[in-house]
Amino acid sequence: MYYTIRQFARMFHVSEHTVRYYTDIDLLPCRRDGQNRRIFDEESANWMQGISCLKKCGASLKDIREYCRLCQSEDSPENLNARYQIILRQRAQARQKAEEAKATAEYMDRKVKHYEDILAGLLPDDTNPGSWTHPNGC
Repeated sequence: MYYTIRQFARMFHVSEHTVRYYTDIDLLPCRRDGQNRRIFDEESANWMQGISCLKKCGASLKDIREYCRLCQSEDSPENLNARYQIILRQRAQARQKAEEAKATAEYMDRKVKHYEDILAGLLPDDTNPGSWTHPNGC
């Protein structure tokens, strides 16, 4: 099965410009149809899945390019170790983001509880700008 650039971009929730850029810098493989338009297959989708995952972890384009280059290079212990090191760094970044998201969610849980207490009449409304000196304001 083949996908147009529009279909492919929608599949991965990116812009068509991003897909074109990735193909232009040889990060993402694609084929060309009879009218020289980019078309994408399952191999392209597999590469894009990996690129998207690394991007979501916070990987720089430089690291993603290096990882993809290593994946396309000859297998060797050095190559495998280099890819492993990139994945380790990205896992650490993903875990850091997860911790930050967890802390944010916990803060929001406290804010929801605070608003619920105000709405239930258990506390005065201290969330208005005039009362922001209160530790629960905001």
